[in-house]
Amino acid sequence: MERFFEKLTAALQQGSFVKLTLSKPVAKSDELRNVYIKPVRIKDRLMYSFTYRYDRRDETLNYDMEQFVSLIESLLNDRFLSASLFTVTEDITLLISRKGKPTLICKAVKEYREADLEHDHVKNRLIDPRNIWWFRLGLTTREGKVLADMQHKFKQICKYVEIVDSLIRNTSFDDELRIADMGAGKGYLTFALYEHLSKHYNKRFILEGVEVREDIVLKVNEIIRDCQMPDFDFIQSAIEDYKSQRIDVLIALHACNTATDDAIIKGIENNAKLIICAPCCHKQIRAEMEKSGVSDCMTRYGIFLERQAVMITDTIRALIMEYFGYKTQIMEFIEIEHTPKNVLLVGRKTVVEPDKELIIRQIQELKKRYGIQRHYLERIFELMNLSY
Repeated sequence: MERFFEKLTAALQQGSFVKLTLSKPVAKSDELRNVYIKPVRIKDRLMYSFTYRYDRRDETLNYDMEQFVSLIESLLNDRFLSASLFTVTEDITLLISRKGKPTLICKAVKEYREADLEHDHVKNRLIDPRNIWWFRLGLTTREGKVLADMQHKFKQICKYVEIVDSLIRNTSFDDELRIADMGAGKGYLTFALYEHLSKHYNKRFILEGVEVREDIVLKVNEIIRDCQMPDFDFIQSAIEDYKSQRIDVLIALHACNTATDDAIIKGIENNAKLIICAPCCHKQIRAEMEKSGVSDCMTRYGIFLERQAVMITDTIRALIMEYFGYKTQIMEFIEIEHTPKNVLLVGRKTVVEPDKELIIRQIQELKKRYGIQRHYLERIFELMNLSY
């Protein structure tokens, strides 16, 4: 044990310390499973960041060098049986038996490495993969590393948060913001938005994920409770059956086929100030086009017919949103394998009175040109008792 602390102290004094991990709790019932320590520079001062990883939460605290050594001594004497010290030139492992006998294993590293002192390295990310809920959701390892097969999903989530954050910041809301995420699925994007807003949004917000599958809702709500995330929950409901006191921001990312239209209807009915959709699976309009037999030299190719259906579906959606007073825009969400899914349809409520006659005429012309009897979203006119 003494030799280990000699090496630790030398690494700290020489500036060769990279990181330290404490593991194997003495008591199996101990909720504290690991402690991860790395150097950070905070306001030009060298500190050491301790991440305490419990069963259901993480806690991060920063200490100076003197506190660092004292804390490690206490933790190794009372709570942990293993320590892995990494320096720029050496890997050092301390193993302590149940009887208190220490074993020290030292191994030279093949390549020189440096300590990462950037305190903001993770903070600059829009979400922090070290948070325990990402492990519980299956996105990361327990150590907070994004799984190889989830790298693209993580990138997608970060891009989503960046876009939604910008849209929210550029929209005026009351003191309390209510957000509904329709067809939230496993909750990756919903959790990301909650995490980001918790850190960076100055007003109170309430976030609800709406998902029809009971098993997912039960699992996600358990994570929310365990991680103590207030004003956040999942509701088991189909989108069209969802009821809320108020919706300020409605989000529907990849709600399949006409579920996107159900989400838009909910947003319009609740007079949401912001509607954000990433439409998916434009089957309804494609079926209408195929049934009518309307075709040209492009749409006789299946892939072009699909793309045409996507453009028509989302154009009519945008026009109907404009009819109800929304300024719309269509932007790229993020490049992904299935091209139709990279469109983000955004509607922001305005006080400008739309030219409703022109909008209806444009919708009818599109429908006639492509042999479309009815766009599913047109049912909103019936639901709101409007002549059309």
